[in-house]
Amino acid sequence: MKIDAHQIILAPHITEKSMRLMEEGKYTFWVHPKANKPMIKKAVEELFGVKVLWVNTMNMKGKTKRRGPWWTYTGTRKKAIVQLAPGQRIDIMEGR
Repeated sequence: MKIDAHQIILAPHITEKSMRLMEEGKYTFWVHPKANKPMIKKAVEELFGVKVLWVNTMNMKGKTKRRGPWWTYTGTRKKAIVQLAPGQRIDIMEGR
């Protein structure tokens, strides 16, 4: 599968837990559902110019929501946690 790096990394995932992980050099992103670990690693290294040690991924199943008399679902997404080499960081996510 040939996907551009900008299509693999969709957005940073900013939560209190992900902010704590940033202090350890771990960054969290929403990624393309069909992207695998080597593709994610290559995309992060290409976009941000850093060295990635490892990538953990997880599929986040959509949740059931109630809208009046109807039940709907939020979309299913894929999340990746990326560990950078010691001393490296992604400046775009710092200070948010």
